[in-house]
Amino acid sequence: MAAVTTPAAEAARYALLRRLAPSFRHHLVVNLQPIGMIYEVMDRRLRASAPDLAHVQDSANKINGFAKAALNSCVDVIGWLAPDDTATVTLHEAVRESATLLATSLSFRGYALRNEVPELPGHVHRAGVRTLLAGVLLHCTDHMPAPADLVLTASAEAEAARLAVDIRCNEGDNSFRGEAGYRPLDWSDLEALAAADGVQIARREQRIELRLPWAMEAAA
Repeated sequence: MAAVTTPAAEAARYALLRRLAPSFRHHLVVNLQPIGMIYEVMDRRLRASAPDLAHVQDSANKINGFAKAALNSCVDVIGWLAPDDTATVTLHEAVRESATLLATSLSFRGYALRNEVPELPGHVHRAGVRTLLAGVLLHCTDHMPAPADLVLTASAEAEAARLAVDIRCNEGDNSFRGEAGYRPLDWSDLEALAAADGVQIARREQRIELRLPWAMEAAA
């Protein structure tokens, strides 16, 4: 399902990607930082009069593992920047990807992300879930002061998956500051993104719901 390009949707996507930039940065460097530290340890061991080759080999294997993880992170970020509109995934996996990307930055701002989405039958379009869920989470944190919990739940319908984000205030530390950077995401941004990806969006009180059509299975 190709996204429908409109000026409003393009503007909303740009704003969303600008807001996601700090999370992308963390996602990219988290597997690169240990490589330098492991290299320094390995270098010291190699300079010893009688190097312990078993430990050196172990360090080399760790570097290889982190390098592969870093490569996967780069490919994943490219998928956010230039999504494949035909890619499908289970809703559980798509939510896990978005939650993993945003959980750390949200926690720094005073929001606890609780993923309670179960395994559901069927697949949805990955690009639509990623875009709308990330947008909804940022919109909620832009317009609801911390501290608060963001609870993700989902259920299956005949023609679509229903994904809900509930905002629940808590009694934690209220000294968190909003992140500096690009502009807040407004409800009109979410409506434009939802229309572009063929997703229905609705809100009531402290809940936002997304109705994501099931992806058509490719013919064998």
